[in-house]
Amino acid sequence: MSTPKQKVSALIITYNEMGYIERCIDSIAFADEVIVIDSYSTDGTFEYLQNHPKVHVLQNPFENFTAQKSFALKQASNDWILFVDADEVVSNPLQKEILHTVNDPNACEAYWFYRDFMFKDQRLRFSGWQTDKNHRLFRKSKCKFTDKKIVHETLEVDGNSCILKERLTHYCYKNYEDYKGKMLKYGRLKAKEAFYRENQFNYLFMILKPAWKFFNHYILRLGFLDGKKGITICYLNALGVLERYRELKRLEKKNELAYYLVMP
Repeated sequence: MSTPKQKVSALIITYNEMGYIERCIDSIAFADEVIVIDSYSTDGTFEYLQNHPKVHVLQNPFENFTAQKSFALKQASNDWILFVDADEVVSNPLQKEILHTVNDPNACEAYWFYRDFMFKDQRLRFSGWQTDKNHRLFRKSKCKFTDKKIVHETLEVDGNSCILKERLTHYCYKNYEDYKGKMLKYGRLKAKEAFYRENQFNYLFMILKPAWKFFNHYILRLGFLDGKKGITICYLNALGVLERYRELKRLEKKNELAYYLVMP
């Protein structure tokens, strides 16, 4: 008796992703179910998704990445989950590997994907991302997003994690202002994460951590070999770290002010 074909639910979260979302959706159309959770986009993303015959789209207010992805996970009707970002593309070879993997009776509970980072339409080969990998394919029944992180969400896996051979293509850099905005947003969310853990602001860290980030990615991780692209990416990544400490300082001041206002 043959084993039934395993079904896959592809999930995405979006906010103002026109220019990216079209090719992302095209690349995951092989999935049995495509669900998108939109954070009230204003650029036509939601309307585009509403009119796409393959997509089931819902809107949900954005609190943080972990909460939004956990909400998306609850909507999936299949156990096998393919979770991609709106600026990522699944190549044809990767599609075939995914389908082969989920139908393997000896499959692991979760799979890491290595990613190729694209600066516009040119690949970044260094700049700290040579070994970047993320969980993108997993069994819903065996995995969940930890609530300990609100950005760069982490998957908790009850079982084994393996690595797929083919790589995911990540169009991370659209233009300077767009990528800068992403890094500042991530920095502020990381600050909230640190604040909730009761990490205290430190002036020395605010100076040293961004400098180390740039030095590590540009020099030690060979970002200079990516030319102008490398220095741009490494600088903006370091700027995101600086914003984390700026925001942590603002949160501490706001908390102190609230404390004094409620004092008798």
